[in-house]
Amino acid sequence: MATTPLVWLITGSASGFGQCLVKSVLARGDKVVATARRLESLKHLEGTSGVSIRELDVAAGPEAITKIVTEIAAIHGRIDVVVNNAGLGYAGLLEETGSALLRKQLDVNYFGVMDVTAAVLPFMRAQKSGTVVIIGSRSAWKTDISGLGAYVASKAAVHALAETLTVELAPLGLRVLLVAPGAFPTGIYGQGFPDRPNPIPEYDQLRALSQSRFNSISGTEKGDPQKAMNAVVDVVRGEGVARGHPWPAMLVLGEDAERDFRLKTTRILEELDEWRDVVRGVNLDT
Repeated sequence: MATTPLVWLITGSASGFGQCLVKSVLARGDKVVATARRLESLKHLEGTSGVSIRELDVAAGPEAITKIVTEIAAIHGRIDVVVNNAGLGYAGLLEETGSALLRKQLDVNYFGVMDVTAAVLPFMRAQKSGTVVIIGSRSAWKTDISGLGAYVASKAAVHALAETLTVELAPLGLRVLLVAPGAFPTGIYGQGFPDRPNPIPEYDQLRALSQSRFNSISGTEKGDPQKAMNAVVDVVRGEGVARGHPWPAMLVLGEDAERDFRLKTTRILEELDEWRDVVRGVNLDT
C-alpha cells in the first residue's frame, strides 16, 4: 500500500479513461502530470491543485517524446507511475484499408506505448521503483469481429509487449499492469466507417453489417469508466478492492470482457484436445 503521494504521468488525459483516471488519482492525494496531443484539450485542468498539464503526442517519435518526458520528470523530481492510455480506434475492413491504416493505428496504440515507456524507464530504474500501466483491450482476445481489424491487431500487439515487459522489468524492481477493459462509454464507438476511395464490391454487405454493429454500440455500454479507473488506482496503490490480492498479470475489467476471455480460453483448450495427436505428433523421430 502506498504511504506517500505518487507522481503519475498519464497520456490521453483529455477524455475517456484518462479523464477518469486523473480524477481518481487526485482523490487519493497523488500528483498528476496530465498529457494530451493538444494542450487546449486540457485547459479545464489548469489551476487544479496537484495537476500539471503538458502537450504530448505519443506518435511524435522517440526523440521528441524523450525530451518532453525529461521535462515532466523534472516537475516533481520523479515519475512513479506511467499510464499508457492514449489510443485511437480506426474502423474498416482489412483488405479495403490496407497496411497504411494499420501502420497509422500501430503508430499510436503500439509504438507510442513503447516510446513513452522507454522514455520513462531510465527515471524508474534510477529510483529502483515504478509502475508501468498499459491500457489494452478485450479486443486483443475478441478478434473474431469484422471491421476492427487494425485496432484489434494493435491491441493484441500491445498485450504481447506488456507481457514481455513484465518479465524484463521484474528483476529491476519495476512492475507492469496490463489492463483489458471491455466496452465502456469512452467515445471510441459511433465514429462510423470512413469512406474508402476504392471500395471492394464483394464486401458491400459485410461492410454495411460491420458499420451498423459498430455504430449501435454507443450508448449501450454497461461499464462505468470511473469505477474502472478507480480499480486501476486501487491496484497500483495496493488498497481498496486490491487489498489482499496478489499483483495481477492482467486486470480484466467488465462482465463482457470476462465473458469473451472465458469463451476464447475454452475454445483454445477444446481445439488443443481435439488436435492433441497432431499437436504432439511432429517431434523428430528418435
